[in-house]
Amino acid sequence: MRVPALIMAGGKSKRMELAIEKPLLPFLGRPLIEWVVEAVRSSEKVSEFYIVTSENALETEKKCLKDGLKIIRTDGKDYHDDLKQAILKAKLHCPVLTIPADLPALTGKFLDRIISIYEKNGKDALAVFVPLEKREELELSVDSTDEFEGVFYAVSGVNIINGAKILVEGKLDTGALITGEIEVLLNINTLKDLAIAEKILEESKKN
Repeated sequence: MRVPALIMAGGKSKRMELAIEKPLLPFLGRPLIEWVVEAVRSSEKVSEFYIVTSENALETEKKCLKDGLKIIRTDGKDYHDDLKQAILKAKLHCPVLTIPADLPALTGKFLDRIISIYEKNGKDALAVFVPLEKREELELSVDSTDEFEGVFYAVSGVNIINGAKILVEGKLDTGALITGEIEVLLNINTLKDLAIAEKILEESKKN
């Protein structure tokens, strides 16, 4: 099974109060979004990918166009609305992998595993959650949470959804992978998160 992917890069990043757009924030010398693009490109199970931008991320869009990447421009109202717009604009009536542009530790192998889990699950959607305590142990922020089977988790932003059901009312039949793996644990929501994540990845390269 191979699926298209959407890298979500059109948010406002209000919390970080940056002089530049968050996807362009340098992480170990390279923009955050480049780390995610590299992971998607190295995946064997991603068939094609698009960068989802908005008026909130015009510099990110400019960079991605310069790099020869495919862009989908949305209204930038909120994540779920942008996701629906992107899926409809690209006519992705199939399972679609969604990824935020701020996961610098992401790898193609991890994405391939997520797609395989979704395929075996047989559900309309798959969400990847991180235990709250894993973020808290590293003093990382918790930007967004969601409930699964009565427990709240940190939202990683990595999901697969059946694009054919994007307009269906109500909640889709959703499975979950709950993991503290570094690929989704290091989600950058604040400058403190950035500093901690850089330190962790630098140390992991030494070992």
